[in-house]
Amino acid sequence: MQFNLVNYFLDRNLDEGRGEKTAVFYRDEKISYAEVARRTNQAANLLVSLGLRIEERVLNIIPDCPEFAYFWFGEIKAGGIAASVNTILTEEDYDYYLNYTRAAFCVVHPSAWEKVKNVYKNARFLKGIIFLGELHDPKNKIFSYDKMRDECSTSFATAPTTEDDMAVWLFTSGTTGKAKAAMHFHHDFVFNTENYAKKVLQIRESDVTASVPKLFFGYATGTNLMFPFAVGASTVLFDERSTPEKLFEVIEKYRPTIITNVPTMINAMLQHPDQAKFDLSSVRLVLSAGEALPEELYRRWKTRTGVEILDGIGSAEMFHIYISNYPGDVKPGSLGKLVPGYSARIVGPDGADVKTGEIGTLHICGDSAALGYFGDHKKSKATFAGDWNFTEDQFSQDADGYFYYHGRKDDMLKVSGIFVSPLEIENCLLTHEAIAECAVVAAEDEAGVTKPKAYIVLKQGQVLTQAEITEHVKKHLAPYKYPRMVEFVASLPKNERGKVDRKLIRQTPAA
Repeated sequence: MQFNLVNYFLDRNLDEGRGEKTAVFYRDEKISYAEVARRTNQAANLLVSLGLRIEERVLNIIPDCPEFAYFWFGEIKAGGIAASVNTILTEEDYDYYLNYTRAAFCVVHPSAWEKVKNVYKNARFLKGIIFLGELHDPKNKIFSYDKMRDECSTSFATAPTTEDDMAVWLFTSGTTGKAKAAMHFHHDFVFNTENYAKKVLQIRESDVTASVPKLFFGYATGTNLMFPFAVGASTVLFDERSTPEKLFEVIEKYRPTIITNVPTMINAMLQHPDQAKFDLSSVRLVLSAGEALPEELYRRWKTRTGVEILDGIGSAEMFHIYISNYPGDVKPGSLGKLVPGYSARIVGPDGADVKTGEIGTLHICGDSAALGYFGDHKKSKATFAGDWNFTEDQFSQDADGYFYYHGRKDDMLKVSGIFVSPLEIENCLLTHEAIAECAVVAAEDEAGVTKPKAYIVLKQGQVLTQAEITEHVKKHLAPYKYPRMVEFVASLPKNERGKVDRKLIRQTPAA
């Protein structure tokens, strides 16, 4: 049966009478669903007129502005496959993505052009660059969106796709090398939206969403584009870098009800010297994913705002969140329970389920699982089996069904012959009033034995010694878990998605 996710997320709003409702707030603009649909159709027509064929990939290098929505939906409506990456990558990164995806077209924002222009001619399968501006040079395969847009019809006949056709590639975080694309069908996004967005978040037409992560990241593509559109709600887009100041400005100006966040930004907002001045009363839910949310950070936020944080975990492989805390049922320190429609196992090295409370590797099952990784058959076979995704994430589950994240398999520390979660030590450190941020990794001592090492960012004006840190951890955790080495740093390195980059931590200069 014919199906295209754009009909479900966008066009249905017109059919249900929401054409004139605001779909997108951007700067001082209020863009209606009808306008988004018109611009989407123009984007689809432009791509097809330039030669886009069904199942060909389009690489988007677009910040969080309305054009992201127009082209993302337009590519999929035309039968293409949308793939999106950050606008602040390097020339080498763009060269990799253009050739890895074998993109037929690349939609480029002016902010990224200086890097893309030096590598796009190396892309063997590229038919053209669509430039979001006035630069127009067809001889060099550069086509101006600004010049060509109004020549394109605002009507478009949706490509004859089915729910089992490819629609979107989501990139892994690339923790062990170059990022790979998890290949997703049209129906994957509907499945998660119906089960997570509607049943867990209980998103509704009156909601206004805003996001710290940017739309290129599947976490935000879901929560700040697909989910609000699925119920006729509104989204706030801003192309500036996410900072505490910008988030406070967005909240006060647009009064969002749901904020997609990450622990690093939650901590930064709480640390902001003027945070008490801002009115956050419009917010009914804060979402957290991408990295572990320390229990202490949750408690600080809840005390400051009274708003629950729904911590959860998802992945590019499963599209979005599959384990989450629920509104009114948040267990601090846990990731909550399974999202409806998903099932899970926690297995030990022998492949058997571990006992309640024991740590093992998470296997997750749901109908949003990707087909596999593009160009990596061996890794696909090791990671996917039908609807099952075999993660590297270490989990435990208590008797009440709540899941607890302990880090990735390669993050776990073995101290005195016992496995220790670095997240447990980090959460303990964050309870110290002098510590703003921290990260714990494995390091070898003088004897070559693996021990916990803590990298610590102190709050402004605070002083702390290693002996005081040792005393604090031993007071709250088993003695063998205290960090044997401590390094005070000015900041912790973050990757493009705002997560602490553990690979780079050891290169962080001392404060």
